[in-house]
This record gives sequence, C-alpha cells and structure tokens, in this order.
Amino acid sequence: MRDTEDRTDVDADCGDGLWKATAAAAGTEAAAERGLATRGLATLAVRAGLDRSPHGETAEALFLNSGYVYDDAARAEARFRGEEPGFVYSRYGNPTVRTFEARLAALEGAEACRATASGMSAVWNALICQLRAGDHIVAAEALFGSCQYILAELLPRFGITTSFVRGADLDAWAAAVRPETKLFFLETPSNPQLELIDLAAVAEIAHAHGATLVVDNVFATPILQKPMALGADVVVYSATKHIDGQGRVLGGAILASEAFCDGALRDFLRHTGPTLSAFNAWVLLKGLETLPLRVREQTRSATTLARRFEGHPALNRLVYPGLASHPGHDLARRQMAGGGTLLAFDFKGGKEAAFRFLNRLEIADISNNLGDAKTLATHPATTTHQRLPAEVRAAVGIGDGLVRVSIGLEDVEDLAADLAAALDAA
Repeated sequence: MRDTEDRTDVDADCGDGLWKATAAAAGTEAAAERGLATRGLATLAVRAGLDRSPHGETAEALFLNSGYVYDDAARAEARFRGEEPGFVYSRYGNPTVRTFEARLAALEGAEACRATASGMSAVWNALICQLRAGDHIVAAEALFGSCQYILAELLPRFGITTSFVRGADLDAWAAAVRPETKLFFLETPSNPQLELIDLAAVAEIAHAHGATLVVDNVFATPILQKPMALGADVVVYSATKHIDGQGRVLGGAILASEAFCDGALRDFLRHTGPTLSAFNAWVLLKGLETLPLRVREQTRSATTLARRFEGHPALNRLVYPGLASHPGHDLARRQMAGGGTLLAFDFKGGKEAAFRFLNRLEIADISNNLGDAKTLATHPATTTHQRLPAEVRAAVGIGDGLVRVSIGLEDVEDLAADLAAALDAA
C-alpha cells in the first residue's frame, strides 16, 4: 500500500482530483452559445427550468395528475394538433417532468431532454427509435450487462446486428463500419472496468460514415464530462444513479438536439409509454440541486482512497482514471473534469478474496447500485454482469477478482479505515 505522501506517479497538479478539463469548459461554452446556460453548474442545478405555478411556491410543484382539461372543444382540438402549447396527457408530458427535463438539459448543455422511467428505458428508446430491420451498430465491448443484452440478444430478433470493438482501438471502430451502419454506442468510463474511450475521435469516425454517436454518460455525470461538446449526438443517463444519488427512485433521460427529440424520438415515446412518473421527476429534481456538490466531494474522496490503496499487496491493480497509472489517464485529463466517483479493485485471490473483502466491510454496503450518498460495493461477475458467458467477461476484463466500489459521502478517513481492514482480510 502506497504511503499517502508518496505520490511521485500522480500528476502534481491533480490536487483533490478535480481538474479544469478542456471538455468541461467546452460544454459550458456550447451551452451558452445555444442560449441555454449562462450560469455555473451549481446555479443551473438549483434554478434551471424552474416554472412556478400561480401559487408562487418555493419548491417545484408536484403535479400528480394523468390528464388535463380544456376551456372548450376547439382548444382541445388545437392542443392535440400541436397548434396550441400545453399538456394533453401525462404519458405525453407533465409539468413536473418537463421541469426536470429542462434542468438536466441545461446542466448537460443540450438543446432538449426527454425523461424515461429508468436508465435502461433511456438506452433502449434512444437506440430503437432510430433503427429498423437491416441496420447495423458498432459498439464498445465494455458495456453494462443489460446494454450487452439489448445489443447482443434483443435487437437481433428485429434484424438489427451489432459489431463489438475494443473501445480504445480507434482503427477497430472504423474497420467495423458497414454500409448499413446507423449508429455507434459506448460508455466511458465503462462499467465496471473504468476503461476510457476518446469521445471526440469516435464521434469523428461515426460522423464520417453518416452514423450517430450515442453515449452512456452515467459514470461521469454532466458534472465531470460533456459528451455532446465532444461530438456525441445523443447522451443517455440512468437518473437512478448520481442524479437521484440517495437510493430512492428510478429514472432515465435522453438528451439530444430538438430535431432528434421532436423527430425520431417523440412519437416513439408517446406511443410506447416509457413514462417517468411525476413523483419520481420531483425527487430527481431535488437530486439535481445537490448533484455538483455530491459528485465533486465523492470525486475528492475517491481520489484520496485510490492514491492510498494503489499497490496494496492484496491487489493485482487498483483502477481509477484519476491515477497516473491508468492507461487512459491523459485522455481523462482532456475530456473529464475529474477522475470520477468509482474505483475498481482487482484481487489476486480471485472470487474468494473478493468475497472476503466484501464480507468484511462495515461501513460500505454490498449493493449493485452506484452513485449513491452511501458507499456501495459489488462483485460484477456474480451480479451486474453475471449473465455474460465467462469467456466474454474475461475478454472485457471482468475477472472473478474484480470488485466495483462506488464512493459515497461518508467521512473519507472512516472509509479509508473500512477499506483497509477489508483489503487486509482479503
């Protein structure tokens, strides 16, 4: 285990793990150019999209209604034709959900946002709304287990195929393109290996071949990474994770241009019904208010813990983009504003050592969720990625000794003591 003062392999200007990344600045500038944001992230997280009712409430109003009424039949007709603004049915739109969408779009620097009932609903709808039988996808092989299922098992039932490539191999992305390729899909950092992909480079390849780039940005959050500023066309989130951040509700979001959201996506969402509930949207709005504070503090703690435990004798390696030892560290410094809130521990003793570590934890909980105020740890090979064949897990770096740790908001020294005891037990 490296002494806390021995940081010779860590960039001297890493400080607390938060960086002034070019991408973060680009995201803010892009938002300002669209007229969507001229304020800092913390202000947007609290104020963007605020639309008070005539009652003048301080907190956002919660509209728990399924339908709406009209002054007369002609107005109902105009509303349904889209000739008059307003809501017609909460499967189509709801004032509380609309406020959440507007606020998240401002944070992301996106023109538009459409909320969904869960993160996987966001992934599915962002993909399927622009695909049809015969189309082809190029995707990074390092993906969340449910995303792997959609691409490898579900979409082929509808005649849509996927080629999986190593995300860091830019030549592989270009080589996998076919005449029928319609989109690229990736997540960076990846779940759970924390691999990084050059967003700007992959976006350039996709656009050169007329494909759209869809990015799952759940690990980085809009606080640490702005994929659209780097060329992504669509960004998806599981709002269940950092955006809620307190283990309360499910939710998802799709962010893109107005043309995409009002074109390919709009009618698909309206007629298939992956609707975010108004109550969940209200809870997520409360989560957004503290998102910058939580993500930055969790990143500071994750950086401290990564530095402290890198080189522990129980580990083959500790993976964290904020460490200079990470193969994508220089890329992280270019396209992220910090190393993130998650660590990956690869234990020398395989599954048995990983389980001893997990079972010894006293403060951190064993849970497959992430981005929570509470520190959570999971064994991906037997939980989130257990459906993948062993050879596939091995190919993408999810060994039996891998443990993913999502750092929460507990006192960092308490977490350090808890992890130290668990690592020693492993």
